[in-house]
Amino acid sequence: MLRQQDVGHRIVVRRIVGIREGRPLFSDALGELVELSETHLTLATAQGRLRVPVAEVHRAKRVPPARRPTAAAVVELELAADEAWPAAVRGRLGDWRLRAADGWTGRANSALPVGDPDRPLPAALDAVERWYADLGQPPMVNTPLPLAAPVGAELDARGWVGRPPVLVQTVPLAGLPPAAPERVGAPPVELAADPSDDWLAVAAGRKGGLPDAARHVLTAVDQVRFAHVYADGTLLAIGRGTVTGQGRWLGLSLVEVLPEARRQGLAGRIIRALADWGVATGASRAFLQVEQCNTPAVALYRTLGFTTHHTYLTRTPPP
Repeated sequence: MLRQQDVGHRIVVRRIVGIREGRPLFSDALGELVELSETHLTLATAQGRLRVPVAEVHRAKRVPPARRPTAAAVVELELAADEAWPAAVRGRLGDWRLRAADGWTGRANSALPVGDPDRPLPAALDAVERWYADLGQPPMVNTPLPLAAPVGAELDARGWVGRPPVLVQTVPLAGLPPAAPERVGAPPVELAADPSDDWLAVAAGRKGGLPDAARHVLTAVDQVRFAHVYADGTLLAIGRGTVTGQGRWLGLSLVEVLPEARRQGLAGRIIRALADWGVATGASRAFLQVEQCNTPAVALYRTLGFTTHHTYLTRTPPP
């Protein structure tokens, strides 16, 4: 039988769904185990979330992880994410994206090496270094894995180092669990087309300042919403949602709850409110990017059905 250490892993469940002529009828389900209690287990499947009473489980076991996504799927998601976090200064090197935003966040200040740079790899990385040098800032390269493994190997040879791994996680919007009933008097989640000054102040606190280029990154998306949760005139939590990738992808970012308001379910409520908005615009899947070492956030996203699509490393020159 399953144990708590199986939560977060891929499992197969055979359950009893009826009786015919005195014999049990079985149905199999495959997905990631997101919750396990004494009475129920919950899976995130390709068709959505499935909650199964333990009493109906005939057999359940962990199975190997799903196959890696195709290169085309990684490229599609990386380009949707790039569109959702638009750098103020942009360049191209063949298919590669070059991005700069006054040093605000690694994503907006790094080269994205997907596709063909239209020259040999060593020459492409030399050109990346020159582009950032001309802007007066250090070069960085985001390497989606395993897609950009050859780029990573060349950077290894140059002595470049890597920041902590980032998980790019996704979930079908139809697979998000329904929102829990709100307690009486709970502050509402308000969505706005522009961030309030309070919202920007919270974001600045999280990201270490907010230069002009950061405002471009946050707002220069055709379809974007900023989530605010106020109580008694005080902003308690924020979040940001974008719809990109030809309208398919809802991108979630900057979900932040002030310390005094944590453990009240506000982050989950913000994500669900943005998901409802994304569905209304026609999006079918959501993605987010979270550092692997951010265990509280990873645990929260797991309960909402998010699974890791791929990872990336932000690479920087040697000190």
